[in-house]
Parts: sequence; C-alpha cells; structure tokens
Amino acid sequence: MTLEEGRRVRLAEDLGIGEAFAGEPGAPAGFLALGAGIEGTVERVDGELPESHEVREYQRLKALFEDYGHTMPTGSRERLEAEIAELEPEWTAHRERGKRVTVRVRWDNGLVLDGAHQDVLTLL
Repeated sequence: MTLEEGRRVRLAEDLGIGEAFAGEPGAPAGFLALGAGIEGTVERVDGELPESHEVREYQRLKALFEDYGHTMPTGSRERLEAEIAELEPEWTAHRERGKRVTVRVRWDNGLVLDGAHQDVLTLL
C-alpha cells in the first residue's frame, strides 16, 4: 500500500494512546482510544520505518556469504548458509510487505494522529 498526502484512509484496528496515571507531575491524565473504522486524510508522509533486526542480519550475512563464502572453510560456509536459511522467511515477508512509513492523519472528527504506522491504516 502506498500512502500519499491527500489520500483517504480508515483506521483498521482500535488504537489506544496514553496511559492513566494520576498524581505524577507531567504524567498523562488519561487514555484516548480511537475506534477502528474512523476515516481521515493523510496530511504528511514522514519517513520509512527502520528494518527489523532479522532483516538487517539477513542482509549482512548474505553480503558476507556472497563476498567471502567461496574462501571460507566448509564448516563455516555451511553454518553461514544455515543462518541465512533461518532468516529467509523474515526477509521474504519484508520484501512482500515493502517499505513501511509513518504518516500524519487528520481524522474527520478533527483529531490528528502523528507518527502513525501505515500498518494500522487501510486506503479508501
């Protein structure tokens, strides 16, 4: 899914913001829940979310294997191949999912949600 400024979106799941702490200076005073199904407009697309540790590790090990695998002793090369194979499902899911971003959404009820992960939104 490609989110762009001006696109209409719907919140795909209930979203809770804040916590109920009382008496502590500077602490949140309550809890706000946005219900799934509310609609709004994307005001700004911020940036890409960082890749998971597993994806970064897969990329590192794969590059290591491609650059130096042919020079490694058999046991080390097989161990590296096994580690790469173990991380392959996470890498495949990452590629299928594509780049993930955070956005600022102005809901139709006037509330603004900033830094929302695209995973909680669906396009209209």
